[in-house]
Amino acid sequence: MRLNEIKRALVSVTDKAGIVEFAAGLRTFGVEILSTGGTADLLRKNGVEVREVSEYTGFPEMMDGRLKTLHPKVHGGILAQRDKEEHVISARSQGIEMIDMVVVNLYAFEDTVARPGCTLEEAVENIDIGGPAMLRAAAKNYPFVTVVTDLQDYRLILEEMKATGGKVSEETNFSSAVKAFQLTARYDAAISNYLGRIRPDGARKDFPDALTFQFVKALDLRYGENPHQKASFYKERDATPSTIANARQLQGKELSYNNIMDSDAAWQMACDFDRPAAVIVKHANPCGAATSTGDILTAYKKALQTDPLSAFGGIVAFNKPVDGQTAEELAKTFLEVIIAPGFDRDALEVLRAKKNLRLLDVTPGMERGFPGYDFRRVVGGLLVQERDVSDEDVRNGKVVTERTPMDDEFEALNFAWRVVKYVKSNAVVIAAKDQLIGVGAGQMSRIDSLKIALMKANFPTKGAVLASDAFFPFRDVVDTAATAGITAMVQPGGSVRDEESVQAADEHGMAMVFTGRRHFKH
Repeated sequence: MRLNEIKRALVSVTDKAGIVEFAAGLRTFGVEILSTGGTADLLRKNGVEVREVSEYTGFPEMMDGRLKTLHPKVHGGILAQRDKEEHVISARSQGIEMIDMVVVNLYAFEDTVARPGCTLEEAVENIDIGGPAMLRAAAKNYPFVTVVTDLQDYRLILEEMKATGGKVSEETNFSSAVKAFQLTARYDAAISNYLGRIRPDGARKDFPDALTFQFVKALDLRYGENPHQKASFYKERDATPSTIANARQLQGKELSYNNIMDSDAAWQMACDFDRPAAVIVKHANPCGAATSTGDILTAYKKALQTDPLSAFGGIVAFNKPVDGQTAEELAKTFLEVIIAPGFDRDALEVLRAKKNLRLLDVTPGMERGFPGYDFRRVVGGLLVQERDVSDEDVRNGKVVTERTPMDDEFEALNFAWRVVKYVKSNAVVIAAKDQLIGVGAGQMSRIDSLKIALMKANFPTKGAVLASDAFFPFRDVVDTAATAGITAMVQPGGSVRDEESVQAADEHGMAMVFTGRRHFKH
């Protein structure tokens, strides 16, 4: 294993956290520090001896700092291959000194464009040129040069140098080079995505002409949806803490591909309620959901009543922390995963007995709806859309029947409308004011979804309400619902036969609300 002695380091960082300590640590090994601008000033003020890059190159910084490291004496010192005599002779003849380490992080372009009111001029000014050039040069020459981009690596580098007498291994250099290329790829993607949404007249497009994202491997999975498929889980670098991607697993077996898919579906749905809520998901569809004005134990018991058979081997999500009493109730059913914004000591003690049960602790505080993009891979392409984060109040919809829903019906319709958004289309749900009663999902015909929802109902449907993710193409859904005793319905409206459905509802004395917004979920 090759070990490279570090004699000279170029240090130029935007994020200066920990840099004084790191540079001081390098100096203890006799490393000469080359630096620029604000970084050099900070190091000097803290007693770290620094040599200005402009002094080394003999070329002053200029153009408001745009030109300072783009110089042959910098890039030659980074790119020279030490084991090639021609490179060494060329460098010596031009007064180029070897630079063995490059410590650089980049202008904060992503933070800049995320600020409200950021102008195009501000964004462009925060595009780093010299930094990525040095990182790429150092990473390309990793057999001889250490490139440091991650603040978390400062301590590790110093520990290795301490163990090796001021040297860094080629193995470390290679892994650091990979990080550097990942950083520059992400940085260029952020710039491309931002500028690609701006039209020549300054207006913004909804989507850029080219779209690039970077995801980071979180873990390798045992397999994908099926055992013969290999799989890994990648997460967004900037994913909000309140997501399954950033959940902390407290116990249980490794998460599977299907566990992650279903956990995400359950958690998103649980977060859509203000009251204490429990959601049970099986194969990406809710098979139980309920809210409570009191505690999550009540919500869970009601959610389990929806379809206890399907709940076996399911995934449960709560929008409030799990306590000991709720844990005792959870322990009575075989479950794959339980997700919550916290588990108290009693809950952990109870659930610890189920060693294979996965517990995911997710940071609370997610506002209703997860903004951003949804992706759907197709062979040869990618479908991209905004997330469906709508938050309609059914009371604000259009009552299209002679009868207006009563207050308790409106409450039930709001609950049902929030649930149906998470059911695979065609979707029909039947609900009481705070409890899911029946679900019909993923059918080619809407009337079949209703029939399945009625078949799955464990409670009398008389006096219940119905929500449909899209319009009724015929009056058959209304007639069948009326026969089941359903009294009120909510749907988007928009069918050429809307009037037939409205007329049918009036004939049965039912109330119907059009929201004007569809919630297909494929």
